[in-house]
Amino acid sequence: MYSILPGLVSLVFLSYGAYVLNSRGTNRASLTFFLICITTFFWQATWALLFQVENEETALILARLGYLPILFLPTTLYHFIAELTGRRTERMFVHASYGLAAVLALLIPSTDWLLAGLHSYFYGFYPQAGWLHPLYLAQTAIVILRGLYLLYLRQQVALSTEKARLRYCFVSILIYAVASVDYLCNYGVEFYPPGVLFIAASLGLIAQAMVRHNLLADPLATAASIAHEVRTPLATIRSQSRVLARNLPELIAGYRRSQAPGLNEEQLEYLSEIARHIEAEVSRSNFIVDMLLASARVGSLERDNFAMHSAKQVVDEALACYPFTDREREKVSVRVSEDFRFYGSDTLLVYVLYNLLKNALQAVKSKGNGSVVVECFRGRDQNLLVVTDTGHGIAADVLPHVFEPFYTTRKSGGGTGMGLAFCHKVVTAFGGTIQCESVVGDFTRFTLGFPLERALPAQATGRTLADDLPLPGQAN
Repeated sequence: MYSILPGLVSLVFLSYGAYVLNSRGTNRASLTFFLICITTFFWQATWALLFQVENEETALILARLGYLPILFLPTTLYHFIAELTGRRTERMFVHASYGLAAVLALLIPSTDWLLAGLHSYFYGFYPQAGWLHPLYLAQTAIVILRGLYLLYLRQQVALSTEKARLRYCFVSILIYAVASVDYLCNYGVEFYPPGVLFIAASLGLIAQAMVRHNLLADPLATAASIAHEVRTPLATIRSQSRVLARNLPELIAGYRRSQAPGLNEEQLEYLSEIARHIEAEVSRSNFIVDMLLASARVGSLERDNFAMHSAKQVVDEALACYPFTDREREKVSVRVSEDFRFYGSDTLLVYVLYNLLKNALQAVKSKGNGSVVVECFRGRDQNLLVVTDTGHGIAADVLPHVFEPFYTTRKSGGGTGMGLAFCHKVVTAFGGTIQCESVVGDFTRFTLGFPLERALPAQATGRTLADDLPLPGQAN
């Protein structure tokens, strides 16, 4: 009778995993969730057998076997949260946690350090904690608390729709933590362990959030899909504005000749420029669409299409195509002391420069004055592309997070926090590096470094990185 519950629940967990994989497909997050479900399935299936046997030696074998997936279960949950929140920096800690679980697992068959034997309770045998068991409990507490912290951080910078979905996970992990009551049974407290019910409720909420509420949806990919659909109406608006530009001057001229009352000269002048304004807005809208589509595609870079490109040509193209407004171009100066070639995609690097220029111009505009300098030259160890602005700068507590996905300080200003994350992905894919340094109220500098392979002949010699970089606040 006592084996019925773990037997049924083990099948539920198997169903959870299959349900999510079938509905969401295979990706890093869905596969790690499936790993959680499989781990729990083996644990509960073994417990269903353990509660039925009466031979103590057989029971001890089953207890040791069933405790193996238990050792890995908290880490699999932590792994899932790390993938869900997109925290690449967590992977080394995830691997370390898996490593500790593996070491503890090796001790189970050969020692009684982790499992010292069995307790005999009214429902059957149950594993008895050894002297090393508190280490496993400490590991469990650390990874669960860390997982909650990652979810909290992601919610702080997530878009509103994603926040609602992440709350499911946050609540489910809190429910999951209640399952720790089962550990009392390992220390001699006799009661039927209810923890699996809390775990079932917890993973059920996550499965529901993943499938029904689209927990794995990429907000950027969704935005890119919408942006793609916007191209057609933008093309229609552009076409109509060009018709307007061709015919409106003649219409205005005829109106002036007729000397009809109604519109004054200022209104007529505005009408004569309206087609140009519409064209400019369409260009800026298409620019945003291109940026969103490029950002969405960067996660699956096709390196087969990479080739050698001139950095100077990329800079020239970026400045020629960027939709500058209201004398912004006058604030940007270019200094190419040495051209060089990089291995990658010229189109993607143009978009990287778009992002850096956009941020730099916004910083200068926010401060009320300043300039932007784009430089291209060779350093000692790398070819360098540098964008420096003398805008408002970046706060010291924000600076370490600028390349994190979805991290933004513009809560109501339309920022998604993906621009600099996109830049980091692209430059890293090219085998390069990107760094940011800033002083509040003074300057911000992004330095893109590329391997020295196949540098072009120098156009200027005897210059160093210190020589070429402008002093913060220096006009060019």
